[in-house]
Amino acid sequence: MSNQFDVIIIGGGPGGYIAAIRAAQLGKKVACIDEWKNAKGGAAPGGTCTNVGCIPSKALLQSSEHYEHAAHHFADHGITVGDLKMDVSKMIARKDNVVKQNNDGILYLFKKNKVSFFHGRGSFVKAVEGGYEIAVAGEKAETLVGKHIIVATGSNARALPGTPFDEKQILSNDGALAIGDVPKKLGVIGSGVIGLEMGSVWRRLGAEVTVLEAMPTFLAAVDEQVAKEAQKVFTKQGLNLQLGVKIGEIKAAKKGVTVAYTDAKGAEQKLECDKLIISIGRVPNTIGLNTEAVGLQLDERGAIVVNDDCQTNLPNVWAVGDVVRGPMLAHKAEEEGVAVAERIAGQHGHVNFNTIPWVIYTSPEIAWVGKTEQALKAEGRAYKAGSFPFLANGRARALGDTTGFVKFLADAATDEILGVHIIGPMASELISEAVVAMEFKASAEDIARICHAHPSLSEATKEAALAVDKRTLNF
Repeated sequence: MSNQFDVIIIGGGPGGYIAAIRAAQLGKKVACIDEWKNAKGGAAPGGTCTNVGCIPSKALLQSSEHYEHAAHHFADHGITVGDLKMDVSKMIARKDNVVKQNNDGILYLFKKNKVSFFHGRGSFVKAVEGGYEIAVAGEKAETLVGKHIIVATGSNARALPGTPFDEKQILSNDGALAIGDVPKKLGVIGSGVIGLEMGSVWRRLGAEVTVLEAMPTFLAAVDEQVAKEAQKVFTKQGLNLQLGVKIGEIKAAKKGVTVAYTDAKGAEQKLECDKLIISIGRVPNTIGLNTEAVGLQLDERGAIVVNDDCQTNLPNVWAVGDVVRGPMLAHKAEEEGVAVAERIAGQHGHVNFNTIPWVIYTSPEIAWVGKTEQALKAEGRAYKAGSFPFLANGRARALGDTTGFVKFLADAATDEILGVHIIGPMASELISEAVVAMEFKASAEDIARICHAHPSLSEATKEAALAVDKRTLNF
């Protein structure tokens, strides 16, 4: 029957659409259900990442970086710019176009790989002979039957209790990506990835940005040395970072938002801002999935419970990405999606959580993979460390961006690479070499012995590996 499939994926974000394509490549009859809509009501697959996350935020970051370069750095290159202006509406339109190109690209890939796409919200109905019945609620109601079900419904922004998002003044990542004019004063609660990236965008365009963070340390998940450098650089750029605060009452009025908070010293403070971005993490999205109809198990956080292979408590029901345990990263979801599709086809899917890279797309960028120095100390593991500053890198000097460094951590006895941490230009691209090296259990000496192109930023990676053995050549 036309409504029967080998694999049905609920959710068309990075985990879902990639799982659908891989399952189709492996000869399965595949359906993917996704409810995201564009401004005209059309299908917009790609999930949070494509629509209100990774992709649009990078578009805005790029635009704001161009503006800052024109305003503050072009003169160093002998370029004079007069009467510099920022058309925010055009910047937002460009961002929307980038998003649409990605949406359309996914729909093209579905067609190319013969994946049946259904636009609507997917939910469980019941277990039936040969699989599960799945309802699609959209413009046209559908009922599908799938032998295997992959849940890839992602996550939603976490709201502060008693302070719902109105996406006009109190913003999640969604509203933060659609601000119509540069706010004079912007407040950000939470100094995580989204808060720092969005704060950076609007700071470059002229907003006075204050970041309120409950943790007493800045970027606690990041290597301490990198976090200290980032705090110093961001503060110098103009971000007002307030750590160790306790948020009190938040009031939204016509003229803006007022946040009462207690600072690290215990003093009562008040932040008045035009817009407030709340960036305090994300929660798994199982809204409307009707998990109770089939007895799909959730944990205390609302995440779907899975084993190491992404299998749920139900036979032939799988779950991947933000809706399960592990880091909420688009590329982690993609790897799990591929692995599950391959497991369904009888292959041996592979996801190594120890070599998943992390990136914060601020300027400078921050990227890392593996263990931090503080984690190794806590484990009592003997290690060696080596670092190299971009200040001593020829390509970085030519770019005019010498902020930051590359840092290697290697086992004291075997020299195996345990972690690599980068703050500086193009860190998001440079980290890939470290991921490959760690996946193949390389030593710091292996990287130190590999020829790197000159002049290139990647030479800083080589030099940091050399530094583990205290034999850098250019510093």
